[in-house]
Amino acid sequence: MAARGFVYKLIPLVRGGLRGRTSCPARIPVRAFSCTASRSQLHSVEGTGGPLAGKVDRFGGVTVNLADIGLPADISECLFSTLLQESLVQWKSEGKVAVWLRVPISLSRCAAAASTHGFTFHHATHDHAVLSLWLGEGESRLPGFATHQVGVAGAVVDESNGKVLVVQDRNKTKNAWKFPGGLSDPGENIGVTAVREVFEETGVRSEFRSLLSIRQQHNHPGAFGMSDMYIICRLSPLTYDINFCTQECLRCEWLDLAELAKTNDTTPITSRVARLLLHGLERGFGEIDLSMEELPAVYSGMFYQLYHRQLPQHQSPSAPSSN
Repeated sequence: MAARGFVYKLIPLVRGGLRGRTSCPARIPVRAFSCTASRSQLHSVEGTGGPLAGKVDRFGGVTVNLADIGLPADISECLFSTLLQESLVQWKSEGKVAVWLRVPISLSRCAAAASTHGFTFHHATHDHAVLSLWLGEGESRLPGFATHQVGVAGAVVDESNGKVLVVQDRNKTKNAWKFPGGLSDPGENIGVTAVREVFEETGVRSEFRSLLSIRQQHNHPGAFGMSDMYIICRLSPLTYDINFCTQECLRCEWLDLAELAKTNDTTPITSRVARLLLHGLERGFGEIDLSMEELPAVYSGMFYQLYHRQLPQHQSPSAPSSN
């Protein structure tokens, strides 16, 4: 779903009372000289016969990756500003609604030039930043960048004795029992994260069974003030010997679920999930599990994971009653 983004205005190149695509900000003589000395660069880039090369998406936006379009490594801020101004004029005439600039850190001066045309930062990673500008009518309809981090924990339950694997974090102010877990990596499925984090923290190998709970928390201090999703999965142990990571954990034990459910040395969410697991042991995990099913997406060649309660085996696929 497209989120309301920022409202930008295309800022004309007006400096010192002069208007025009070849006029550049001359805050200091060195900057003015840089612009004048780069005309040969401008000719070589413009030799492609058009504006900055970009890819048009299905929404009418243009994405330009500055690392891939053959810009001179020493291109000046002023020269890039001129190229960008010409490109914006053409894109607007073609009815494009947005522009995305992917700027590698080695060309970060181009971000400063883009800001004079109304671009602002959308997001950044370790080696590049992405700037955006809305060209369409009205308020921007560009989606915001990802606003959540996803943490995943694994509740490894030994069904033979009713015990569950728990740890105490070294970096917490309170030594409370909790399920081992950590942040999910980009492109990593929830179950894979749970299995990986459990092994990294405890040395116990396990396999994914189901999703048990989701916690949503906003303005999370550990997520740079963004929102946090914390997911707990049910896992089954494949090994039982503990060899925990002393850099992350103070303690690691197999603890009785009944004890974990009532102890004060835990967190509210851990004790609540412990009671949920006790219910599953007594009544069957089908009463509490959200199992995963992989289904084909509408986009060709892609799949997604759907988590839901299992449907009764005898239920037919006929249309539901109108009652």
